[in-house]
Amino acid sequence: MKHLKVADLMTDEVVSVAPGTGFKDVAKLLAQYDISGVPVLDDEDRVVGVVSQTDLLAYTVPGSHLSEQSPPAPGPPTAGEVMSAPAVTVHAEETVADAARLMTRRGIERLPVVDVEDRLVGIVTRRDLLRLFLRPDSEMRRRITDEVLTEVLGVPAGDVDVHVVDGIVTLEGHVERRSQLPALLGLVEQLDGVVAVASRVTARTDDTASMHGDHARHAMPW
Repeated sequence: MKHLKVADLMTDEVVSVAPGTGFKDVAKLLAQYDISGVPVLDDEDRVVGVVSQTDLLAYTVPGSHLSEQSPPAPGPPTAGEVMSAPAVTVHAEETVADAARLMTRRGIERLPVVDVEDRLVGIVTRRDLLRLFLRPDSEMRRRITDEVLTEVLGVPAGDVDVHVVDGIVTLEGHVERRSQLPALLGLVEQLDGVVAVASRVTARTDDTASMHGDHARHAMPW
C-alpha cells in the first residue's frame, strides 16, 4: 500500500535566508510572511541551520546560552550567528508519519525538506500534517476497499462493507479465514488519515487452530 509522502504535503515555495542575512531582516521576514522560522542556506542551497522566533528572542536575552558561546561579532548579528545548527531536516520521500514522529521527538514546528543531496526543496509544518486528517471520507473508503480488501487480502467485493465518518472506520461483513482478521485491522489502522477502527467482521472458517497445531507438531522433539 502507498503511504503519503512528505513531498505530497510540503510547501515548495520556501522563504529562506543566507548566513549573512541581518538579524532585523530575518525578523522582518518572519513578520511579513507570518511564519515561525526560516531555513538558512549556503551557496549550494544546502540547509546549514534554522532561525526561529525562539532563536531571535534568545539572542536578545542577557545571559542566554547564545551570548555565552562566543563574544558577538562587530556590527549587527546575522542569521549564521543566531541560527540553530545543525538543522533538523526530512527527505521528500519519507512518509508523513515519519515526519510527524520527528517533529514530536524534537519538539519543533517545521521541517525543511531536502533532496538526496541535502538541498532545500520545500518545507513541512505541523499545520501541513494536520491536513492528513482532513482527507475526504470517500477517499479513505476507496483505499480500504481497493487497496486493503481487494489487492492485499483478496477479499471478494461486497463481502465487507466499509463505512467512514470523520476518519472513523467501521467494518462489517465476513472474510474467508480467521487469520485474515488481524491483518485487516492492522492494515486499515495504518492508513493515512484513519482516526479509529471498529471492526465487526467475522470469519467463515477458523484456520488458526490448524496453524497452531502444525507449529506444535514441528516443534515436537522427536
